[in-house]
Amino acid sequence: MTSRVRRGDLFIGSGNCESREVFSHITSLWGVLCLIALRDGTLRFSELRRKAGGVSEKMLAQTLQRLEADGLVRRTSYPVVPPHVEYDLTPLGEEAAAHVAALADWLEVNLPRIRQAASQRTHPPRS
Repeated sequence: MTSRVRRGDLFIGSGNCESREVFSHITSLWGVLCLIALRDGTLRFSELRRKAGGVSEKMLAQTLQRLEADGLVRRTSYPVVPPHVEYDLTPLGEEAAAHVAALADWLEVNLPRIRQAASQRTHPPRS
């Protein structure tokens, strides 16, 4: 655990904790999926929506707006008809995406162990 986290910057109870707000944007389900999807390169909105699977247009738009406001995602709009908008990661977004991708990889590798631990908790061994 970093000294910054040990000091409690993320644990501040007030609603004015900027790090907590950005943390929630990055670690939300759709935030994680967007960051990981964009690691493969630039995507249009519809491509990103298909890749994320299950996200509504509204939620994806909100997620992308938050990640863009945090400086993690870059939105490029081309002045054509119909509108053409692309999303890609900023250098800061690439760093964040690497961290959440590592967590996602850990989850996939350890999912059998997680399921086993959950099963043992709900069905304790008989004595």
